[in-house]
Amino acid sequence: MKDLKLPSHQSFQFSDEDFRSVARCAKAIFGLHLETSKKALIQARLAKRLRATGAQSVSDYCAMVQSERTREKDPFISALTTNVTHFFRERHHFDYLEKQVLPGLLSEARKGRRVRIWSAGCSTGQEAYSIAGTLLSMSPDVLRQDIQILATDVDPAALETARRGVYASDECRFDDPADIRKVFASFDRASSQNHVKAELKTMITFQRLNLMEHWSHQGSFDVIFCRNVAIYFDRPDQSRLWMRFVERLTEGGSLIIGHSERIHGPAENILDAVAVTTYRKATASAQPTKFNNQG
Repeated sequence: MKDLKLPSHQSFQFSDEDFRSVARCAKAIFGLHLETSKKALIQARLAKRLRATGAQSVSDYCAMVQSERTREKDPFISALTTNVTHFFRERHHFDYLEKQVLPGLLSEARKGRRVRIWSAGCSTGQEAYSIAGTLLSMSPDVLRQDIQILATDVDPAALETARRGVYASDECRFDDPADIRKVFASFDRASSQNHVKAELKTMITFQRLNLMEHWSHQGSFDVIFCRNVAIYFDRPDQSRLWMRFVERLTEGGSLIIGHSERIHGPAENILDAVAVTTYRKATASAQPTKFNNQG
C-alpha cells in the first residue's frame, strides 16, 4: 500500500458511512458501542493509523483490522478507548474498601480463606496497584495469605505499562499525598522512572481480556472493580455484563462501578446499593441497608 503521507495537522475525509463502518467493526470484534458524538475524536485518532499503515481509505483500514494476516486489531482498540486513570481515583471507593470490606476479608484470610479481587478494565495499572497498596498498608503480612488480585484489560499497550509498574511523575496523580507511600517505596516528582513496590507486583496477575467474550479465568471474587468500562457497551450488553459479574461474586461480595454508570437488568434485583456506585451482592441471611445511589 502507498503511504498517504498526510501532514500531522491534516485529517482525512471521514463521512458518516465511514463512521458507521468503524462502528460495525468495533462492535463485531470488541463489542464496543461507538456513539456518534465521538465521531471527531475517532476521526483524529484513526488518522494516525491510516498514516502508519498506508491504508487508502477507512474501508481499506477496516478490512485490514478484520484480516487475520495483520496485527492491526491491537492498535485499533488502543485508538478507540481512552485510558484515563490515576492512583486511588475516586478516593471514596477505596475508603469504603478499607473500612467496610477488607477488614473482614483479611480476618478470614488469616484463617486460611482464599480472597480474590478483580480489577476489570485495569487500564495502565494504577487501579490494581492502588488496591494492592491498600491491602499491604492494612496488613504487612498480606503476602503470607492466599490473597490475589486479577487485573484485566482489552488493550495490550495499556497492559504492558501496567506490568512494568514504572511511571513518570505526570502519571502519578494522587488526590491524597499520603497515599504515595502505599504504592512507591521512593518517589521523585522529577523522575520518569518511579517503580511501584515489588511486593505489589507479586499480588497482581495481569491478563488480556475482552469482557464481551469468554472469561477463561475460573472461580469467584470477593470484590470486583469495573469502573468506566461499561460506558463502551450498549445497554443490552451492559445488562449482560452486570449479570455475569453477579454470577462471579461471592455472597456479600462487592461490585464497584464508574460514576456515570448504573446497574440495570436482572442484576438490579440481586445487587444492593450500599454507597456511591458501590453494590453488594445480597445474601439469604443479611440484606444491606439501601443507599440512595441516584444522586
